[in-house]
Amino acid sequence: MKTVAVAIAASLLGFAADAAAQSWRPPAPSERCPSKWGAADQRGAGNHMTPANVLRAARLIKTGQAFELAHVLGPEMVLNAGRQYEMHVKRTTGPFGDNKRYSNEELVTSEIGQVGTQFDGFAHQALDRLFYNCISMDEIATRTGFTKLGVENVGTLMTRGVLIDVAGLKGVEILPINYEITVADLEQALQKQGGLKLQAGDAVLINTGWGKHWGVDNKLFVSGCPGIGVAAAEWLLKQDPMLLGSDNFPVEIAPNPDKSINLPVHNMALTVAGVHLLENLRLEELARARAYEFALVVQPLKLKGATGSTVAPTAIR
Repeated sequence: MKTVAVAIAASLLGFAADAAAQSWRPPAPSERCPSKWGAADQRGAGNHMTPANVLRAARLIKTGQAFELAHVLGPEMVLNAGRQYEMHVKRTTGPFGDNKRYSNEELVTSEIGQVGTQFDGFAHQALDRLFYNCISMDEIATRTGFTKLGVENVGTLMTRGVLIDVAGLKGVEILPINYEITVADLEQALQKQGGLKLQAGDAVLINTGWGKHWGVDNKLFVSGCPGIGVAAAEWLLKQDPMLLGSDNFPVEIAPNPDKSINLPVHNMALTVAGVHLLENLRLEELARARAYEFALVVQPLKLKGATGSTVAPTAIR
């Protein structure tokens, strides 16, 4: 009976997702540029990183309990098509001195900005060859990195984090693969979680349960996923967040129900709104602990000219 009930629930959820699907028209450059942060800006919503915002986040720390939100980087992790990860240990030197000191290191070959739990920078996505703030991809691209919008511009981000547990709202461990998260889902989940309200500069993390497939069925994990759709993304971006993240690989539903558009939320967030994305987060522990509000700390690697960075975010409450 339990299996039947889960199947029925999944079917109903899938039907709701299809009914809620909304398409998206990319805004013209004149409609989206310059950004609200100014024509020369390269930080986007990272401009919310102010002393006041750090103190706002710090006031949420009551117990000191920390939740690590990153997956381990290793050969068994999920990799999107065309990406690689190889680590070779170099047993390099020694022995030295009477203490017979030995030294080891490693050589990593990978798209280090786009593997594991990852932070998407603004040079990762373009609309018709124009990045955030309508910076031309062709004018800033070099073989050794982008001359503008590199992830080294981001720095440390500390802000109020809010978990929106949509899987918990629906009473399932994992949302169906074709489920488009709606505005109503987000609002109802926040209400269920004590009536939480989003605030400007927040990091909004969405639990779909899809992360349970990581390392268990990697092929299924990258075959598609539930996530926010266009309408939900529009609503979230109107709340003026610093970051949007999820436990799936693109934050948004994939593929989009409208087959004529490809990962529209990536362009909506990164290219138009200047809001970074956090992908492949570990959110199970947060959801299980009902830790819905916390201080979030994340810092991308200082990879000059890079499109993103593998990261290890920490939520503290």
